[in-house]
Amino acid sequence: MKLRIDLDGKSYDLDVEILEEDPPSQRPRYLPHHAPPTTLRSAHAAGAAEHSVDAAPAEATGSVDESSVCRCPVSGVVNHVAVTVGQALQPNDLIMVLEAMKMETNVVADREGTVKALRVADGDAVKAGQVLMDYD
Repeated sequence: MKLRIDLDGKSYDLDVEILEEDPPSQRPRYLPHHAPPTTLRSAHAAGAAEHSVDAAPAEATGSVDESSVCRCPVSGVVNHVAVTVGQALQPNDLIMVLEAMKMETNVVADREGTVKALRVADGDAVKAGQVLMDYD
């Protein structure tokens, strides 16, 4: 299987060999039931200006418009939110920094847009796949 990874503005093409598939019963329980984002660019992040707790019902019912949300790429803690509500984003703009397993992960914008609502704040614990930010 071939993979392409973008890191610090450089693309790397990799050949990956899958030796064997784990049966579903042997997969770790902590993995989300949905497919996680495939790259950091497919997930976006949030900030402290509009912390929204009533966002969960829309996520749970599956009525979230995926083209207008930013999802968390890894489980961890929000270390720093670099955007505010109303801010215009360009591709590759830093949205937030997550800390997971003592490593920092930058979450960047994958497209142009404007931050509509932030669903997390500095210091919040987040899960992989969680909606972090709404934008248009």
